[in-house]
Amino acid sequence: MLTEERFSEILKIVNARKSVTVQELKEMLETSESTIRRDLTTLHKKKLLKKVHGGATAIGMNYETKDMTVASRMDMSSEEKVQIGKYAAQQIQKGDFVYLDAGTSVSHMVEYITETDAVYVTNGISNAQQLSKKGCRVFLLGGRFKAATEATVGTETIRSLKKYNFTKGFFGTNGADREHGFTTPDESEAATKETAMQRCRQKYVLADTTKIGKISSVQFGEFEEAFIITTEIQDEKLKKEKNIIEVKKK
Repeated sequence: MLTEERFSEILKIVNARKSVTVQELKEMLETSESTIRRDLTTLHKKKLLKKVHGGATAIGMNYETKDMTVASRMDMSSEEKVQIGKYAAQQIQKGDFVYLDAGTSVSHMVEYITETDAVYVTNGISNAQQLSKKGCRVFLLGGRFKAATEATVGTETIRSLKKYNFTKGFFGTNGADREHGFTTPDESEAATKETAMQRCRQKYVLADTTKIGKISSVQFGEFEEAFIITTEIQDEKLKKEKNIIEVKKK
């Protein structure tokens, strides 16, 4: 396939799907990863698409490609996160085997956990510390430490996760979009979240309203496969979704 033909096909795919990964383009166009990356760079410079970590998106999308540090995110939408966290913590019952994802939304939830007759597994350093102080039985997953989210991620973390079967799992997300699912900027973190989610019988995603409709680089779950705990949202179509739980202010 000639270069211009490849450019045309890439743009058709990106504009139709809104976002696509390098791996998907590689398979669809039957060409090398290096060629796809060069093409995306060229098209990005021409402002025909937006090159992001691991792929590309259509121009003008509500897209996030970098993780902010935990410290910088703790106060963002904090009132919402408190409401969401309180509700999420109430879902844990005696005898549950619980997975807690890293991230500020789940950290807010941990503050309100009172069930000590449950077992907790987490890849979040601060989560483990808080739970331990409460007298909870908690296991901290090993793996590569990611400073921005204060979490363990990667191959070792995934290997550990595969031996567990959780009754419930609680996850943070950078974006929750009906078409693109739950997304996060980092591939390793996405793989860790995806594996953990697959090991949970009941799945909850904690997403303040700033995350609804937002899309990040890498998908780790489908929109329909988890209950989404949020506050009052404005999109009337989303209000009809059976997996959305709107927490009302008291």
